Amino acid sequence: MINVKLIQHTGEPEKVISAAAKLCYSSAGVDDILDGLDTEKTERFLNLLMDLGHESPIEHASFTFAIEGVSRSLLAQITRHRIASFSVKSQRYVREGQFTYILPPEIEAVPEAKERFLKAMEEDQRAYDELVEILMKKHYQAFLDEGMSEKKASSAAEKKAIEDARFVLPNACETKMIMTMNARSLKNFFRLRCCSRAQWEIRELAEKMLVLVKEVAPTLFRYAGPACVSGACSEGKMSCGRAKEMREKFLGGEQ
Repeated sequence: MINVKLIQHTGEPEKVISAAAKLCYSSAGVDDILDGLDTEKTERFLNLLMDLGHESPIEHASFTFAIEGVSRSLLAQITRHRIASFSVKSQRYVREGQFTYILPPEIEAVPEAKERFLKAMEEDQRAYDELVEILMKKHYQAFLDEGMSEKKASSAAEKKAIEDARFVLPNACETKMIMTMNARSLKNFFRLRCCSRAQWEIRELAEKMLVLVKEVAPTLFRYAGPACVSGACSEGKMSCGRAKEMREKFLGGEQ
């Protein structure tokens, strides 16, 4: 199960963005840039930015998430969002003694498919463990021959062994990460990954992240979600045709 927490964000993100907008559209100087930025004026500046499509000021707010319970398959997708920072659990330095895996719902729903999937995970674990042991013996002896102590040789051999044994691990293998994005990149992320055509796992993550950021910056992310929430569907002929349903889901009664 995906577990995501918003562990840090720019203090008063909407106020910071409004200050940037105020600097762009008024004669305010740095000494008085925050003066008068109450809730009402902050919301007015944010709405102005959204109406104008002027998104660069929202880059001044950033959000950091701690994420676990996701697959290496999701990792391959999420790191395509280049305007973000990632710190990911390393399979090179962390031994997968009993790796956790993500079971896709469509496979879980079919007993025969689930049985075969679980068997594959067991086979992968066994292959990984066997490779680690085989490689460790080789490297351990090599390090001893180089004059290393038994303790250091054992530690170095394990590290070198898991570095190559990890190649047998599946995309289903669970991973953890810390991810930071600025608000502009996040809105683009939601536009792409909250879409019903996005892969199920990253869509679930995106929707959970959207809930979290709306709690701290409701005006900024009011119309965040798939492209059809605030405009036309971006999928063209590949559209799911459920724009009305999506608007209801992400906007509720606010249309």
